[in-house]
Parts: sequence; C-alpha cells; structure tokens
Amino acid sequence: MPVIPILMYHNIGVPPPEARLRNLYVRAGAFARQMFLLRLLGYQGMSMSAAMPYLRGEKQGRVAVITFDDGYVDTLEKALPILKKNNFSATCYFISQRNGQYNDWDAASLNVRKPLMNNDQIRTWHLSGMEVGAHSRTHPRLTTCSDIELKNEIEGSKADLETVTGTPVTQFCYPYGDLDERVSIATRQAGFVAATTTQRGRVRVDDNPMLFRRILVSGSTLPHLFLLKLLTRYEDKRG
Repeated sequence: MPVIPILMYHNIGVPPPEARLRNLYVRAGAFARQMFLLRLLGYQGMSMSAAMPYLRGEKQGRVAVITFDDGYVDTLEKALPILKKNNFSATCYFISQRNGQYNDWDAASLNVRKPLMNNDQIRTWHLSGMEVGAHSRTHPRLTTCSDIELKNEIEGSKADLETVTGTPVTQFCYPYGDLDERVSIATRQAGFVAATTTQRGRVRVDDNPMLFRRILVSGSTLPHLFLLKLLTRYEDKRG
C-alpha cells in the first residue's frame, strides 16, 4: 500500500542564542538540502490540498507533503524562496487571531518571541502559490475547550483566514497535536477536508483524513536521518 510522507517544520533559520528547544529551528541551508534531496529522489513537494488526490488514493506518484506550523515570518522569508526554486508548494497553518503578533502561547517556555506573519505577508505566501491552512484562532489545547469555545476556535479560524485570502481554507492542524474524538468531529463539521496531527509516521491511503500523521523535521535531522524518515519505516515504528 502506498505511503506518503507529510513533513512538519516550525522555524527555518538560526535559533537565537537564548532560545530553548533549539531543535524547532531548521537552518536554511539544511532545508535547502532537504528539498534538493526530495527532488533528486523524484519526489514532488506539495501542499496538503494539492496532495489530497494522492492521499485519497485517487492518483499515484512520488509525492511528499510539506507543512509549516504557526505561520512564522521566517517561513516566508527563508522557506518560500527555496520552495519556489524547487517548484514545490507547501501548506502553512496560521493562528488567525495572532497574525502580525508573536508566539504568546509558548514564548515564556521557549524563552523567545518569534514574529508571526501579518495579513499582507499571509497574502504574499498565498499569492506565491502556497496554501494557507488553519491552526485555530489562539492556539489553545482544544480538548480543554467548551463546545462553544471549540466551535469558535475551529470555525472561527477558517472564517478569519478566508477573509484574508478570499479563498476557501480546507486544511487544519491541531495545536499541540491535542485532540480527541469530539475535536476531530468538530473539525470535520467545520468543513475541513483534512487535518494533521503531531503523531509520528507516514500516511497510508486508507488513513482517516482527520488524523493524518506527520514526520517532524528538526534541527538535528541530518541528511541520513532525513532519508530514513522519508524512505523507511523509521517514523512509522515510532508513531
């Protein structure tokens, strides 16, 4: 059965000296080498929506899905030129009521304030052929939300971002990877076609589209490990 890797990134660039969890940063040179390796191996790097026919088994081909969580400015400044150079598309998941602000949900624990794209920058990302996905309105733990709060966070983020881009937003990513059946049902009912988690592993075509697994690419993912994650059951065994 075909398997498709969905790659998960956070920051592209050099971590500040004071930053904790420095592995959330993948240096631009390393990201460029990873995209080169994908192309060398015959993969087409795609956004979630572009890859959905493959994820559903309607098309076959060597594809890798590229995703970015949170919508940091460095995704636009560092990752976008590399994606365009390789003729790849990607999905970035945005926290719709934090546009133009910073990572207030984990700045204290990470010891760094990381700037988020504003609406104009999100439109630039979108107009460059990349996909805008939703990551809630405020990045809460969705399982702790009341039904009203859950609807606001999920449906609200979709509506906010559709106002920014003027196009449908059909892809969702669960903040912190925190979900249960109630959350996944609410996500589907909000009109999202698919949603990604932080559970490790590659996707099989019969997987639940509301529970897609991903492959974390971190600052310590050296080329040999990147290839293991991509081509073998390395991540599947850790899911």
